[in-house]
Amino acid sequence: MALETERIPARPRRLGDRLAVLREREFRLFFTGYTTSLLGSSMAPVAVAFAVLDGGGGGTDLGWVMAARILPVVLVLLAGGVIADRLGGRRVMLVSEASRGLVQALFAGLLAAGRAPVWAMVVLVALWGVGEALFMPAFGAIVPGLVHRKDLLGDANTLLGMARSVSTVAGPAAAGLITAAHGPAAVLLIDAVTYGVGALALARLRLPEQRPQEGGGTSVINELRDGWAEFAARPWYWITTAQMGLFNLLVWAPFLILGPLTSRRELGGATAWGLVMGVYGAGAVLGGLLMLGRRPSRPLAVATLAALGWALPSAAFGAGLALPWVLGGAVVAGLGSAVCGTLFNTTTQEWVPPELLGRMTAFGSLGAFVLGPIGLAAAGPLASRLGTAHVLTAGALWQVAATAVVLALPAVRDRRWNDRP
Repeated sequence: MALETERIPARPRRLGDRLAVLREREFRLFFTGYTTSLLGSSMAPVAVAFAVLDGGGGGTDLGWVMAARILPVVLVLLAGGVIADRLGGRRVMLVSEASRGLVQALFAGLLAAGRAPVWAMVVLVALWGVGEALFMPAFGAIVPGLVHRKDLLGDANTLLGMARSVSTVAGPAAAGLITAAHGPAAVLLIDAVTYGVGALALARLRLPEQRPQEGGGTSVINELRDGWAEFAARPWYWITTAQMGLFNLLVWAPFLILGPLTSRRELGGATAWGLVMGVYGAGAVLGGLLMLGRRPSRPLAVATLAALGWALPSAAFGAGLALPWVLGGAVVAGLGSAVCGTLFNTTTQEWVPPELLGRMTAFGSLGAFVLGPIGLAAAGPLASRLGTAHVLTAGALWQVAATAVVLALPAVRDRRWNDRP
């Protein structure tokens, strides 16, 4: 099966031309605010964890606080999709950024004053999670409107994905240094400021405002039902969503839990695990650079093949290979994640009508991530019963088998950019 790449003659392959999307004012402004906000968001979990532990809490308390962030995302995400479609992504994201900034500022103030019991942290982190649940569908809905040239949409998604990759490495590292020097309150205050920068960028965007939909007796439940019907009517979307959901359950969640354990037991400890995640992020940045200016003719097939890279680091851990082999697998996995994410986001934004993007993004995000917490909880007990190597190897084999099955489906394998959804 030849997965040829569609060339765009009007766009030379020099790096400066591949970054042409940054010449578009709205995208450039949004990218600056989003990247700044994202860096603060990636720092905050480290600060929250140490806030709980420094306050005398233990593992159970930390579990409650972390769960308080995830649960609202799961519960509010679908409603967030309806709200984004009703009001427009920009309005919803602006409210989300401003509200999360206020929450983090309050959290920082309570920590600085020494008045942050665990129950207060749970409440604040839950409010933070609600803001995230509103932000995610709105983000999916707003990106297509940020570029005037639709051939630049893929590059826009590539740069946004690279920003996420860099932040996952730089954010926690910076948070650790700042927490050690000044305490978790300082990190949360910085996070609050970065949310303010993100809100300011959104406020300055000049986009055609989506007019709030008239009520007309249409309930949130009815709109969700309509969104579900549209989701189910697009096999390419629900197939790839199901694939990603099972990947998070069977591959990624065990890797995140058992990878550090294997690193500690066999590869020298935390330094080895830090290197693995660091080169994974570097691979994602490399993948983003390689995707700039490229538009494979069958994007879902290429994205699915790229997802095969995620099997490699789990397989290397499971086989007991030396650290260089694990690092090599992590680089390929990171590269594949960038290619996969860029193509899935771009196809969704091009093939789904704008008035449905919020709800479709919400259904896709929920389907992709709802099983992840189960995988995180089950990985340890399964490893105790079956062996760490067996669980990691099973995940790698699953990824290979799932890739083969999905590529065999014409709805994914044969779909091209100009095919009508």
